[in-house]
Amino acid sequence: MHMSAAEPARFQRASDQSLLIYFGQQITLGAHERVRKLLRLLESQPIAGIRNLHPAYCSVQVKFDPLKWRHEQLEEILKQYLGRLQDVTLPAPRQVEIPVCYGGEYGPDLTDVSETHGMTPTQVIELHSSTTYVVYFLGFVPGFAYLGELPEALVTPRLATPRRRVPPGSVAIAGRQTGVYPVATPGGWRLLGRTPISMFRPDQNGFSLLSIGDRVRFTPISQEQFAALERA
Repeated sequence: MHMSAAEPARFQRASDQSLLIYFGQQITLGAHERVRKLLRLLESQPIAGIRNLHPAYCSVQVKFDPLKWRHEQLEEILKQYLGRLQDVTLPAPRQVEIPVCYGGEYGPDLTDVSETHGMTPTQVIELHSSTTYVVYFLGFVPGFAYLGELPEALVTPRLATPRRRVPPGSVAIAGRQTGVYPVATPGGWRLLGRTPISMFRPDQNGFSLLSIGDRVRFTPISQEQFAALERA
């Protein structure tokens, strides 16, 4: 952990109707847990006039009604919430397994990634699928979960030129993160494989298979298994 639990949160005015609360500058589980505890507290004891909460790796953006609050008033109230974070218990994280068919048409960047790191494609698959990832937050497009952290040996910059269309279900990496594209969209992440499982779940809270705080493992499957699951 790069950050002690005692490090004070920092406030920043993001606009005339939003405040950013930073828990340090590093992506750590400690910062992530403080983000989740603050969200949980604000969901269970909402503050009137707060319109939206946008979590990120180590920050929460709070959007509010500027007719109801001034920054400094809201900051004082949020400081009281921050003082109670240690009393918040988070539920045990949900474990989610996502089947992935790696390489070939499903993972057109697998070979490039393996060559970049002087590995075989099989070694890349083993590394990517043997790690348990944390869902740090959702964003970019609805249902897109930012998962971390990628094993150091797989850290790869995004593509210089984004693809015009990344197929839905694509499992990709960029920098220290990995994720699954829920819908067809342009994207610059490197595609290692694809899952036949839909990331959209109308029955789930927020319509996403994954929620902040979930733990995710990717399980390699064959093309035949992919086809069978897609039909299921």
